[in-house]
Amino acid sequence: MITELRPDVVHTHGYRPDVVDSGVARSMGVPTVTTVHGFTRGRGRGRIYEWIQRRWYRRFDAVVAVSAPQRAELIESGVRPKRIHLVQNAWKPAAPPLTRAEARAALGLEADARIVGWVGRLSPEKGPEVMVEALAACDATDVSVSVIGAGRMEPELGALADERGVATRIRWHGVVPDAGRYLAAFDVLLMTSWTEGTPIVLLEAMAAGAPIVTTSVGGIPDVVSDREAVLASAGDVGGLARAITEVLENPEAADVRCREARRRLERDFAVEPWVQRYRDIYSSCL
Repeated sequence: MITELRPDVVHTHGYRPDVVDSGVARSMGVPTVTTVHGFTRGRGRGRIYEWIQRRWYRRFDAVVAVSAPQRAELIESGVRPKRIHLVQNAWKPAAPPLTRAEARAALGLEADARIVGWVGRLSPEKGPEVMVEALAACDATDVSVSVIGAGRMEPELGALADERGVATRIRWHGVVPDAGRYLAAFDVLLMTSWTEGTPIVLLEAMAAGAPIVTTSVGGIPDVVSDREAVLASAGDVGGLARAITEVLENPEAADVRCREARRRLERDFAVEPWVQRYRDIYSSCL
């Protein structure tokens, strides 16, 4: 493809393209750029893959970090600081958002129920077990959780929900295409991650006007502060449970944060400046 297309730059995303495909481009004299979206910090083979990938970043002409903590991590991995560019993700709607009523109907949710939404891969770095524990610790026993996403942790999460007595209060929707369209359905959008870059679901929640409760990890504090969301420490089950209750019991304050979040989204995460940043990075490689 490189022989046929003769690109000025090759831009890769993810372990296999970063390690395999970028090497092909470099062997043909084509500058390479990668965007680092985050690390799962998994075990076994995944940890080895990430170790290799981090070493490979040293070979790129430009490495884009999507959060400030990620930039510091790349420097620790041996990437030259002058080759690292901090560019947070931007947001643009993929499809028209649904109203609250439309989203609830599409997901099969009761119109007047108090529902917390959780969206993401059911994998360790996303902390879905913390979501189950926070639901069990929540004082409001009429609250339920709708989970959009799938992954290998689903069986153990079901078992944990049974053990904590909240299995009937969790609905597992599986993978929902264009999930960002449905976020207006939720009274709270909950994020329980242990690690993050700049999560797109956070930007989607800001656009949808969904009140946000999130762990303060990775690039999340660079996207929302306590003016736009309620933040807690990673793994703080009690803090997250209290935050959920606070949002549900104080809708006026939640509305103020939602409006602030929308303003920040439009100000700081627009597509046009993001595109120009990448154009500048490509130019610098030439």
